[in-house]
Amino acid sequence: MISVFSNREDCCGCSACQQICPQSAIVMSRDEEGFLYPEIDQTRCIDCGNCIEICPMIHKGNYKKSSTPRFYVARHKSQAVLRQSTSGGAFTAISDAILRQNGVIYGADYDEDFHVLHRRAEIPGQRDRMRISKYVQSDMGDTYAQVKADLQEGRKVLFTGTPCQAAGLRGFMGSSPLTDRLYICDLICHSIPSPLIWEEYKRLLEREKGGKLVSVQFRSKRHGWSRANSNKGFLFTTDKTTEIQEDDRFYQLFFKVGAITRPSCSQCRFTDIHRVSDLTIADYFGIEKYSPEWFAPLGVSLILVNSPKGADFFDQCRQELLAEERPKEEALNEQKRLREPSQFPENRRLFWEDYGRFGFEYVIGKIE
Repeated sequence: MISVFSNREDCCGCSACQQICPQSAIVMSRDEEGFLYPEIDQTRCIDCGNCIEICPMIHKGNYKKSSTPRFYVARHKSQAVLRQSTSGGAFTAISDAILRQNGVIYGADYDEDFHVLHRRAEIPGQRDRMRISKYVQSDMGDTYAQVKADLQEGRKVLFTGTPCQAAGLRGFMGSSPLTDRLYICDLICHSIPSPLIWEEYKRLLEREKGGKLVSVQFRSKRHGWSRANSNKGFLFTTDKTTEIQEDDRFYQLFFKVGAITRPSCSQCRFTDIHRVSDLTIADYFGIEKYSPEWFAPLGVSLILVNSPKGADFFDQCRQELLAEERPKEEALNEQKRLREPSQFPENRRLFWEDYGRFGFEYVIGKIE
């Protein structure tokens, strides 16, 4: 096998191909934009075709369900949970249902240097680190293999991630009966920013403020939860700062410039209501227009129930949530990524050319 993909738009970086390879012939390598892509060691490859067969970008139907989800507005009953969540606390309620059954949770976390990666959690303290949004593509490592090992031990598993990561897990697990104990929850994903630009941004903050980063938080509720505030409130501290700092330049690169997202996001196969997961969660933006009594400055969640298994699981979470079924048209009106992929700006290539020639401070300076 020469390559898993023909062009960069056809690879989402989920790493399913690497983890399914029986010869360990595939490694995930970063390109000049910082995104991971599979590379095949031709001396080890036996042309089994597993990598192509399970790829969620190639597989017919992309592992999506044909059924129409049920749409719910939801909010966690605990004010403390809402304060620590990005939106309405749906992830906490969902993951608590797994923890109560001695289950295992997989989700995006930071390491000690704030690299974003998928990790495993068995207790609330580990899970809590996964609650806050992280606008960077996470490194999957061997997460799918870990999920399978937990399932083989008889544990229930909740996997959370982007739709393409969830589809990668579907492909990796195939039709295994182990999936009876696997619950998948995906996010309505805007697009995936570059880990390389995130690294550059962290280094810039450390140079400007002095010291080493000791905390970061995307989408703080300092300004209150709302669509207008969803690209504000990036907070950080270094070991040299005495107060929490706020900065929005990474948001500007992501939302305003729009040039730092993965090429496959422009042709995303997962931007519709047919999901690969059992449950989908997001912000219920616009709820104040449709049902003002539901709006809350600490956040409101949108939950899509996508399968019979998801419906049973959602029932297990309802004790911690205030929830109500809503018309699907509300979410379709407000969540653009349920209708179409993110579009690249015309000057995307120029951004990366400028970055390569002049460096990060130059390209980020152009937005100020």
